[in-house]
Amino acid sequence: MFFDKSWMGYGMVGALQAGAIVAVLGFALFGLLHRLGRDSGRKHVAVEISWAFLLAVLLGGGGDVWDLCYLNFVPVESIQTLQLRLASVHDPDSLGTRVMFALIGAVVGVYLGWELFTGHWRARLASLRK
Repeated sequence: MFFDKSWMGYGMVGALQAGAIVAVLGFALFGLLHRLGRDSGRKHVAVEISWAFLLAVLLGGGGDVWDLCYLNFVPVESIQTLQLRLASVHDPDSLGTRVMFALIGAVVGVYLGWELFTGHWRARLASLRK
């Protein structure tokens, strides 16, 4: 997330908040992409699903994913560099949990958007009533 995260909770609460934000973002992005795809005549929902997932993860959890990759793969030459980098990360103890919940939130949000905007829920509801 490329915004101020000082209002977010710590630990599992912050991870759930990050997942919820990315889920709402994935839902909205799928709805927007589905609308644009339907207006342009495309019939491939898989393209809309993949772009909505990718954009939701990049926009909603991209900052945390970047911090996680940076802290794991970039060699740290001094303890001061590490301290400066960790000071810029909100809740570095739960960074991996936040990234995992952002990925799960993107999957859930795009799935719910796919169900709602493509009309598959009507067919499933009708099959349950029979």
